[in-house]
Amino acid sequence: MYKDGDFILGGLFHVHFFTVFPDRSFRMEPEQPYCEKFNMEGFQHAQTMAFAIDEINKNPNLLPNIILGYHLYDNCVMLGMAFRAAISGTEESFSNLNCTGPPPVIGIVGDASSTPSIAISSVLGLFQVPIVSHYATCSCLSDRKKYPSFFRTIPSDAFQVRAMVQILRHFGWTWVGLLYSDDDYGIYASVSFKQEMQLFGGCVAFSEILPHDNNHKDIRRIIGVIQASTARVVVVFSTSSYLMALMDEVVLQNLTGRQWIASEAWATSLEYHTPRFLPFLGGTLGIAIRRGEIQGLYDFLLHLHPSNDPRNNMLRIFWENMFGCSFETGDRKSDGQHLKKVCTGQEDLSNTNTTYTDVSGLRASYNVYKAVYALTHALHDLMQCEEGRGPFSGNKCADIINLKPWQQNMCFGDNVSFDKNGDALAIYDVLNWQPSSDGSITVHKVGVVNEGVATGMVLTLDEDAIYWNFETKKPPRSVCSESCPPGTRRATRKGLPVCCFDCLPCGDGEISNTTDAIECTVCPEDFWSNPDKDQCVPKEVEFLSYEEPLGISLTSASLLGACFCALVMVIFAFHHNTPIVRANNSELSFLLLLSLKLCFLCVLLFIGRPELWTCQLRHAVFGISFVLCVSSILVKTMVVIAVFKSSRPEGKGAMKWFGAIQQRCTVLVLTALQVVICAVWLSTASPTPHKNNQYTRSKIVYECAIGSVAGFSMLLGYIGLLAAISFLLAFLARNLPDNFNEAKFITFSMLIFCAVWIAFVPAYVSSPGKYAVAVEIFAILASSFGLLVAIFAPKCYIILLHPERNTKNAIMGRETQKK
Repeated sequence: MYKDGDFILGGLFHVHFFTVFPDRSFRMEPEQPYCEKFNMEGFQHAQTMAFAIDEINKNPNLLPNIILGYHLYDNCVMLGMAFRAAISGTEESFSNLNCTGPPPVIGIVGDASSTPSIAISSVLGLFQVPIVSHYATCSCLSDRKKYPSFFRTIPSDAFQVRAMVQILRHFGWTWVGLLYSDDDYGIYASVSFKQEMQLFGGCVAFSEILPHDNNHKDIRRIIGVIQASTARVVVVFSTSSYLMALMDEVVLQNLTGRQWIASEAWATSLEYHTPRFLPFLGGTLGIAIRRGEIQGLYDFLLHLHPSNDPRNNMLRIFWENMFGCSFETGDRKSDGQHLKKVCTGQEDLSNTNTTYTDVSGLRASYNVYKAVYALTHALHDLMQCEEGRGPFSGNKCADIINLKPWQQNMCFGDNVSFDKNGDALAIYDVLNWQPSSDGSITVHKVGVVNEGVATGMVLTLDEDAIYWNFETKKPPRSVCSESCPPGTRRATRKGLPVCCFDCLPCGDGEISNTTDAIECTVCPEDFWSNPDKDQCVPKEVEFLSYEEPLGISLTSASLLGACFCALVMVIFAFHHNTPIVRANNSELSFLLLLSLKLCFLCVLLFIGRPELWTCQLRHAVFGISFVLCVSSILVKTMVVIAVFKSSRPEGKGAMKWFGAIQQRCTVLVLTALQVVICAVWLSTASPTPHKNNQYTRSKIVYECAIGSVAGFSMLLGYIGLLAAISFLLAFLARNLPDNFNEAKFITFSMLIFCAVWIAFVPAYVSSPGKYAVAVEIFAILASSFGLLVAIFAPKCYIILLHPERNTKNAIMGRETQKK
C-alpha cells in the first residue's frame, strides 16, 4: 500500500501467512515468490498505520505544513520477503541522501517477528534508520550496542517469560513441556524460559522445535513426545504460522488432557477459535499485551475501498479475500464447481464479521498506532528545534529538504517505566480460552501480570473465572514427583531433573517443617524430633523417679529393709539380757543394725532428680554406712576369735586387747578413714548433676557425674578391703567349737556381700542411664539384706521360736564348758 507525502514511513506487516517459492527448472527465468492465505488481522495492523498517518495529517498541531506518506509491504512471514521489502522501500532514499529526490523514508514500523527485525536492524542500523517494531519481542533486541536504531512498543520476551513462569508458579506446575518456533523469537524465548524455570525450581520435561517447513514426520514425532510425557502442561512460544500444522495434527491424533500455555504471539490468534479446536484448546491460558482503544478506527476500516493503482494492490487482494470475488474478469478461476463472482468495489464491509472489523481487543494494532506516533513525535520535535523552541534547542536543526533519518530522537507519548536495558516494564493480560454458545472459542481476561520497578512481577488472577477443560473442572497436576510433606526431604533421582525426586524421611533428631525441604534440620542439643519429624520438641528427661514402677519397687524395698532393721533392734533390745544377745556383743550388734539401717535409707538419695546435694551425699552416706557396717562385722569376727583364743592357755591375754573400748575405737578409726576419703573426694572433685546425651540421643539422662574416678574407686576399694579381711577371718574361725559359732554366719554374709559387689562392677558399667543407678541400688539392697538375714535371722529364730535354746549351756556346748 502506498501514499505520497513529504516524508515517508515504511511498514512491514504479516498480511499473508505463507510464502510459496515456485519450482526452479533452470530453463527459464525463475518466478518471484508469492504469498498465500490472507491474514485479516495482519491487514488490520497495516490499516491501523494508515489510519494513524491520516489522523496525524489532519492534526494542525502535529507536523504542521508537512504531509506524511507511507509505503506498506507484506512480508508473508518470511525473512527474505521482509528483508527485500525493507531494502527496496529505502534504497532510493539512500541513493539520494545528498540531493533532492524522492521523499526520505524516516523510519520503519515493523517487523512483527523478531528474526526479520534482527536482520533488518543489522543493515538499516548502519544508516541509523529508526525501526519501531510493534510485535518483535526477542530479548536479544534489547542490546543497544548491536541494535542502536531499534525500538519497540511491546515489552521484551524477558518480561513475557517471567510472566508465564509466574502463572506456572501460581498453580504449582513444575513439570512442563516446551515447544518453540525455529526462529529467533522462539529460540531466545526458550533459553530464557529454561533459565527462569531453573530459578523457580521447575523443570522442562521435553523441549521441541516446531519445524519451519511443517514437515509431517517431525510433527508426528512431536505429538508422540507430548503423548508419552507425564507433563500435563505444555508451554508454546511460537507464532500462529509455525503452530498451525501441529494443531491440525493434535486434532487428528485426538490429543486431549493437556493444559496449553500460549505466548503473546498466538494467545489472541483467531485461527484456533473455531469449534474444531474447542475440545483440544479449550481452557488454554495465555498472556497478551494490554489492549487499547483507538477512536475512529472502526469507521476508517469500514470506509476502505479498493484502488486501481498497482502500488496499492494489497487493497485489491484484501477485497477479493474478504468477499470471495475477483477483479480479474477475463481470467476468473473456478472455486470447486462454482465460478468466482466479479468484484465491483461497492461491496459493503459493514455486513462482514471478521477479525479485520473487530476492534474490541486492539492489542497489536494499538502498538502499531503507538509506533507511528512515536516516530511522528520524534520528527515533530526535530522540526521544532530552532533556538528557544522544543526540547532539542541546543542541537542542529533539521532541514526539511535534506533530512537525515539519524537526526531523529525517539520519544514515546505514553507514561511508562523502563528497566536497566531501556525496555518498557510490562503489563500483560492473562487470557483464558472459553467455550461460547455457538461451540467456538472466546477469549476472556482472567487476570493481570504487572511488572513494577520496586515490586517485581505481580500476578493477579480471578481463578473462579477460569475455564478448565478437564473432567474435574479444576487445574491439572503437572509435577514429576509429588511434593514431599513436612518430615521428609527431597532426594533427586539419579540421571533425572531436580523435579524428579523421592521423599526420604528425616533421621532421628532431624526435622523438616516445610514442603519439599532439600535438607533436614538438626534439632538443638536439648530437643528431639517428634514422631512426624516436623517439629523439635524438648527431649524426654530420664532419671530414676519415685513415680515409676522401678523407683517405687526400690523405694519399697529400701523402707522394708529399714523396718526390718528397726524390728530386729526392738527384738534385741527387748531380749538384751538373754545369753544369745549378750554372747554376740550386744553393743556391736546394735551398731551393726544401725549401720544397716543407714545403708537401706541411703538408697533414697539415689532416687529422684539428681541435685547437687543429693549427688554429694549419696556416695558419701553410702560409703560411710557400709564401712561402719563392715568394720562392725570385722570387729565382731575378731572378738569371736579372741574369745576362743583366750579360752586356751597360750592365749589367755588375748581378750585384754579386745575390750569394749578397743572395739569402739577400732570401729571409729576404720570409719574415720572412709570419712577422710569422702572429704578429700568431695573437696577436690565433687560429684555434680550431669545431663548425659551419650546413652540415648533422644533423651536427656540426668545422672550424677562421679567427678573423680580415683575418689570413687578408693571409696569402693576401702569397703572391699574391709570386707575381704572380714571374710578371711570369718572363714578361718568357721570351725571353732561352738553350737552357735557366729563366724559361720559372718563368713556366709561376707560371701554374699563380696559376690554382690564383684558382680556390680560389670553390671554398672554396661547399664545405660537410670538403670546404672538401679544396679547400684540393687547392689546396696542385696548386700544389706544379705548381711541382715545371714547374721541376724538365726538369732531372731532362736529368740522368737526356740527360747529353750537361748541358754548359756546350749550356746557354749559341752566341750566348751569342760574347757
